Amino acid sequence: MASSGYFLEAPQRLRALVRARESSLIVIAAVIGAMSGLFVAAMSAAVELLHVGLFDIPLGARLSGLNHVDPVRAIAVPALGGLVLGLALLALLRWRPGREIDPIEANALHGGHMSFRGSIIVALQTIWSSGVGGSVGLEAGYTQLASGVASSLGRAFHLRRADQRVMVGCGAAAAIAGAFSAPLAGAFYAFELVLGGYAPASLAPIGVAAVTGYAVTHLFAPLSLGISIRQVGEVLGQDLAIAAVLGLLAALTGIAIMRGVALFDTLLVRSRLWTPLRPMFGGLLVGLMALVTPQVLASGHGALYLNSLIAMPVGLMAAVFVLKALASIVSLGSGFRGGLFFASLLLGSLGGHLFAAGLSAVLPGVNLDLGVYAVIGMSALSASIIGAPLTMSFIALEATGNLWLTTAVLVAVIVSMQVTRELFGYSFATWRFHLRGETIRSAADVGWIRDLTVRRMMRADVVTVAADTSIAEFRNLHPLGSKTQVVAVDADGRYAGIVFVAEAHGLKDSQAASVRDILHARTVTLLPDMNVRQAVAAFDVAEAESLAVVESADSGRVIGLLTEAHALRRYAEESDNHRRSLMGET
Repeated sequence: MASSGYFLEAPQRLRALVRARESSLIVIAAVIGAMSGLFVAAMSAAVELLHVGLFDIPLGARLSGLNHVDPVRAIAVPALGGLVLGLALLALLRWRPGREIDPIEANALHGGHMSFRGSIIVALQTIWSSGVGGSVGLEAGYTQLASGVASSLGRAFHLRRADQRVMVGCGAAAAIAGAFSAPLAGAFYAFELVLGGYAPASLAPIGVAAVTGYAVTHLFAPLSLGISIRQVGEVLGQDLAIAAVLGLLAALTGIAIMRGVALFDTLLVRSRLWTPLRPMFGGLLVGLMALVTPQVLASGHGALYLNSLIAMPVGLMAAVFVLKALASIVSLGSGFRGGLFFASLLLGSLGGHLFAAGLSAVLPGVNLDLGVYAVIGMSALSASIIGAPLTMSFIALEATGNLWLTTAVLVAVIVSMQVTRELFGYSFATWRFHLRGETIRSAADVGWIRDLTVRRMMRADVVTVAADTSIAEFRNLHPLGSKTQVVAVDADGRYAGIVFVAEAHGLKDSQAASVRDILHARTVTLLPDMNVRQAVAAFDVAEAESLAVVESADSGRVIGLLTEAHALRRYAEESDNHRRSLMGET
């Protein structure tokens, strides 16, 4: 559902002005940033009200930051909330079959087109999932709603493909900037995850949207990660080496969590449990874990206050780490909507603290700062799961204001990302694409390749001839120089092969009796829905310069002809146009 949903259309003169001036895009980006900031504040307030009403906690308290929750509510609310979510999802499938796409998929495959109505639905599902205690992050809902509205706004102005993708990035940048009080991290989240790369033309809109989103969110709902680390001295080689080891462990943990979500989902599918009961079962398991520690409930934002983490006994911290990881796996694997961003920050902080405490116990002379390594672990694990190394480095910098600490964070993040790429190859978002059969690894725009299909490139005025036509008759029908090649068909009108006119005229009478004797590319054809890359691969397999296009593999009815030279030329033209648009040259 890439482009369904309603959106307004701006007047023609205004559309022309926006398309003609880059500064107009910056103004739109500021509007998107302000709207996104309001969305973040409103969604956060909605979840807080759900927590107050459903879990009977004081207004202003964070569910995952409490030491105790009523046991009956801890079990009943996630379980019954999961049932309600499951029934709603079942009803929704009848109303809107298929699935909604997120900003990354929209920018990779659909030119930045998202469903406005679908984005609202996903945001509401995320609010409910977190509001009933599901161990999921709100960032998925934030970015979905903000990017969906930005996409609709871009379509209202009939923006070019590249500009439309930037608008989607603006929405995501503003949402993350507001959610984490980190405008730099929000901007680089858009560059790394939603746009799939940095380009000078996108810097100003993304930056303005991120700063505006941060300012508006902070105005209505001041949010903070709660990270406060004292100033540390120069980072030594010892610290960089230890940070690299922590990055390696963070990568292995991140891979285990991502695979765990897919494994739990597979187990539920194989169990043949009625679909609406799956979130209920997941909510029940999360509720049972909450009896041990309420930190497993909701996103975990309230638990992510390092001052309280540092004071937590090591045994309890280890229990929270294991249970929070399991709760996140169970929640997402059973059907709760949300993300792993918040959870990965909390788990990384706990893991970094445990790592430093354990190493200090084994090697007392090392004397590691537990708070420092909590920040390093937070960034390293998040980089592995989310797949945005610079975003996580900037979150650490903006949260602590400590440049020396960020140096060690960068080392851990680099190691974590590289190990994850080598051993796993995906982030959490792209892993879900892989499970659905998609081949995309990032938000880099490959949709234009899929849009450049054989149907768009082929010549439809194809000339055919019966395969049993004699060579002499063929020469009369197609004199030398009239055509380069002709497509041969059998008695049923099915494709039989390609005849080269020059070859037919160059034969001696004794060399071939009919066209069938000189056919080329008898078994290789193109289908109209193939993209340009698939077409070029088919030319390589057939070792042919021209291939026929058939309606379908079953019918074999010829509908066109495509040459390798034309396909390569169109690919080069579209590739250059795409590059120029990314650089702001068009």
